[in-house]
Amino acid sequence: MDYLVSLCKEIVHKRKLILDLAKADFKKRFVGSYFGIVWMFLQPLATVLVYFCVFQLGFKSVPPVNYPYVLWLLPGIMPWFYFSEVLNTGTNCLQEYSYLVKKVVFRVEILPVIKLLSCMMVHGIFAVIMMVVFLAYRIPPRISWIQIVYYTFACSMLSLALTYCTSAINVFFKDMAQIVGIVLQFGMWMVPIMWAPENFPGAPEWLDKVLKFNPFYYIVAGYRDSMLTGDGFWMRPTLGIYFWAVTIILMLIGLKVFKKLRPHFSDVL
Repeated sequence: MDYLVSLCKEIVHKRKLILDLAKADFKKRFVGSYFGIVWMFLQPLATVLVYFCVFQLGFKSVPPVNYPYVLWLLPGIMPWFYFSEVLNTGTNCLQEYSYLVKKVVFRVEILPVIKLLSCMMVHGIFAVIMMVVFLAYRIPPRISWIQIVYYTFACSMLSLALTYCTSAINVFFKDMAQIVGIVLQFGMWMVPIMWAPENFPGAPEWLDKVLKFNPFYYIVAGYRDSMLTGDGFWMRPTLGIYFWAVTIILMLIGLKVFKKLRPHFSDVL
């Protein structure tokens, strides 16, 4: 716990440096690209279009709320794009910034935070796009939309906790990045995001309870509560307590792994 507190103090103390590095990381993604930032949005938007065509037009899926399928899909899939982007880029952050890892005066624990903030910039733009889509469907704005900030923070803490563990292990076990990618592909279907147990009349009653053991379920449900039903985050107290308990445990484990492996980073990189 002392290690976590000292890290938080370091982040606050070097917040300007961290923000500058995050902006530089964000811009670096588009260097040499003809379409620049457009590429960052084309793939997620294409993914949303594919799922819309398959589930809405193909299978005629009916969401469990009285809204068009695309409005039910967007609040679920948008945080997943953010979560998966943080994990994918964060897992490789120590190799990418190996020149900083080898500097004795640089605290490498802030590198995953830099990747997190870089991905958060894209996530913020996606949040605006999602709200524009809702307005285009003539959905009046809700005060609950502000809760997206809280659930973004929750998603950030969960992804950062996992990134500390995967990034440290990836230095010594290069296959970790591929494993993370495969797990994320399966994870999207286990939240769930594109489907709901209510869509399957024959689904067992325990299925919904099992799905709630996935901490990301809380984030997806929260985004949909904020955008669709207007429910407050305090209306899921048990799920909220469970999410933060799991996230804190994962954060402590991730930081412990990172701290234990940190002295050997410069020798391997």
